[in-house]
Amino acid sequence: MAIKPIVLHPADVLEQECEDVTVFDRKLSKLLKDMYDTMIELDGVGLAAPQIGVPVRAAVVDIDDHHGTIELVNPVIIEKRGSQTGPEGCLSFPGLFGEVERSEYVKVQAQNRKGKPFVMEANGFLARAIQHEIDHLHGILFTSKVTAYLNEEELEESEG
Repeated sequence: MAIKPIVLHPADVLEQECEDVTVFDRKLSKLLKDMYDTMIELDGVGLAAPQIGVPVRAAVVDIDDHHGTIELVNPVIIEKRGSQTGPEGCLSFPGLFGEVERSEYVKVQAQNRKGKPFVMEANGFLARAIQHEIDHLHGILFTSKVTAYLNEEELEESEG
């Protein structure tokens, strides 16, 4: 188990377009495993490679539902619809939370760790988490989409 240090804002790697993954090998598998271990250790629901200092288009998402762990390599949103607004945080911005509007539904095309293409659909919180991580791969931070920042008390209220 390898827990990697999280890159905190401000850092150039967080605000740059990431490179496509072109080699699907043990190094990529190890990167994805390290990302997953780091995300779980820090109680996150998603982590993008640039958040551990690796500027490639890879992300992991696990919202603790029936989908399990989702590994997204070179993901592209091919369809989105609807709208939802809800609280978001980011491991690269510890203690910072804000209301963010995202699509309610997304269809994503990506590759798995072996390079095999797949398409998946997501709604609600899973769609939110996937959009947040894909934004990271384009150097887009959730803070650029926040409509209102939340303190701890407001965050707890919004989570019910």
